[in-house]
Amino acid sequence: MVNQRNSLIEKVKIIHGDNYANIEDTKELSTEEMKELVRFLEQNPAYYSLSTLKILVNQIFSREVDEYLVEKGYEMVDEFVTVYKKLEKSEMVHSYTLKNLHKISVNEFAHIWMQSMEGSLNLPSSLTMEEHMKSVTVELGDSYKDSCIAIYEGDQAIGVIMPHIEPGTIDEGRLFYFGLIPDERSKGKSKNLHKLALSLLASVFHAKKYIGGTSKKNAPMIRTFLANGCEVRDVNRVFLKKSL
Repeated sequence: MVNQRNSLIEKVKIIHGDNYANIEDTKELSTEEMKELVRFLEQNPAYYSLSTLKILVNQIFSREVDEYLVEKGYEMVDEFVTVYKKLEKSEMVHSYTLKNLHKISVNEFAHIWMQSMEGSLNLPSSLTMEEHMKSVTVELGDSYKDSCIAIYEGDQAIGVIMPHIEPGTIDEGRLFYFGLIPDERSKGKSKNLHKLALSLLASVFHAKKYIGGTSKKNAPMIRTFLANGCEVRDVNRVFLKKSL
């Protein structure tokens, strides 16, 4: 049984944050393996003691898996679209000013990030900003200061991009977060900033591919992905379980 469960863990991706975990890439599991994974999570204190546990159920699974998760105390809270793009190094000419945590304080960056999350069409987070910042340091380690980048037009902050190499990989580029503050939305800036983020992933972080995602409800972000050459790879149902 131990070996079986170890093999299940190897088939999925588990992202550990500060007091939470996300289970991704479940499409390689069978229905019975998915159920066994859920049983393992509820019996392992490293997981059942977390404040939040999230499982992305790939679209290949029938509603039988959904019903099982509900029985185990999970709630379906969203549908998540995953996209992919092969990256090539290229310098992008732009007029923005980029400041990471080597140039601005954590407090300044956190304030801009918090503004960028206001009114987002993605699933609302239950974390405080302090918890968000701690999660960045937990997931990205010492390199988090390079990835926390505030974007300015002149002296005005307009949003954040957080490019990084996915931990445990060599060249898989991701964005921990990407967003504009409310006053800067619907002005055609999202496409350019996302394109800039992809350029940074390739040229600065040496990523060879990009994997991103957003809520199925976030049509503007999906349009941005497609405009920048990303292709939809998967749609997952998002199940969430919070500790009592």
